[in-house]
Amino acid sequence: MKRTTIVELYILRHGEAGDALPMGGADAERALTMEGKKEVADVCKRLSKVGLKFDRIATSPLKRAKETAEIAGREFGIEVEEWAELKPEAKAEDLGRRLSRQKRDSSVLLVGHEPFLTAFIGEVVGAGPEAKFILKKAGLARVSITGFVPRMTGELRWLLSPKTIRRLR
Repeated sequence: MKRTTIVELYILRHGEAGDALPMGGADAERALTMEGKKEVADVCKRLSKVGLKFDRIATSPLKRAKETAEIAGREFGIEVEEWAELKPEAKAEDLGRRLSRQKRDSSVLLVGHEPFLTAFIGEVVGAGPEAKFILKKAGLARVSITGFVPRMTGELRWLLSPKTIRRLR
């Protein structure tokens, strides 16, 4: 039986961020390194070149994710939205509810953090939150959402490292 895709999700982990801030500094304020910014820009340019398009870009409100999403937003000409449902401590069910309100057949780029993103993918594809996927910094996964009731379901289409993305033609 062929499943119909309701929403096409692209899940991008933020780029390389600086070390933990000194005592008293908020983890939420850690920024991308220069190398992290360059890698994210290279990845986004390559994805654009191979024809990926998004209807929406949503990001965690943490600085390193926002910076990653803003680089993607500039490359794809899309304004970035902040979603609390993409914070590291968020719950997959809350993100699922938010996604269920997206326009049918839309393509959404989510930018966030580990281990939340791979736990989310594991739950959606039925492997459970303990599934062992490796989503590298500036890596990208594609998940086709096939249902939201009684729970969100989908299929993992691919999971790419930045190194693999740079090889795309």
